[in-house]
Amino acid sequence: MSINEKDSANTTESENSGKKIRILLVDDHTLFRSGLKALLQRQSDFQVVGETDNGLDGVKLAEQLQPDVVLLDLDMPVMNGHEALAQILEAQPHMAVLMLTVSEDGDDLVECMRLGARGYLLKKINTDFLLSGIRHAVEGDSVLSPEMTSKLVMKIRRDHASPATPVTDVNSLTPRERETLAWLAKGVSNKEIARALDLAESTVKVHVQSILRKLNLSSRVQAAVFAVEHHLDRQ
Repeated sequence: MSINEKDSANTTESENSGKKIRILLVDDHTLFRSGLKALLQRQSDFQVVGETDNGLDGVKLAEQLQPDVVLLDLDMPVMNGHEALAQILEAQPHMAVLMLTVSEDGDDLVECMRLGARGYLLKKINTDFLLSGIRHAVEGDSVLSPEMTSKLVMKIRRDHASPATPVTDVNSLTPRERETLAWLAKGVSNKEIARALDLAESTVKVHVQSILRKLNLSSRVQAAVFAVEHHLDRQ
């Protein structure tokens, strides 16, 4: 996935204002953390303000440093990612916490989203997806590795739960909104949807907002799950 035009605009705006996205790294794999830090520091709009190898220190640093984004691993010593996530968001409910993990387990995914994680990214994702995900998370968007969408759906179905109950039926969606919803189920960016549907990216953003409003959903992740559950993921 390429960094979309929205990301590029955000980068330019950050450069012009001098404001950077402040990031805290919480991961017990030293080599991975060092490589990730080097990658993020090469971005003109990012600043790694702290790092640690365990969840307990991650909670303390999140409160002390007040980063814009926390990249949080799951399997760590002293305190695992689930516990750290819960404590960070209990103290700072609006902080953007992104899980960055090797776990593709649906239970881990659902639990993290239930606790309030802004997203769930696998460590095997490509660089552009990670950078784009961080920028989207700062703006309040939910981000999810594409292959995890189906796992989220399967877990929800298995537990006989629905991510949200729409206040209107799907017939309220326009044909173009249905097309957009089908693409959301693939976990792709607005730029990719715009390219596929031959639309302006700003138009796609309007369609996405309209879909969320009509279906009483709060995030792109919920929209993707809704699309699959209601067989709206096929074009």
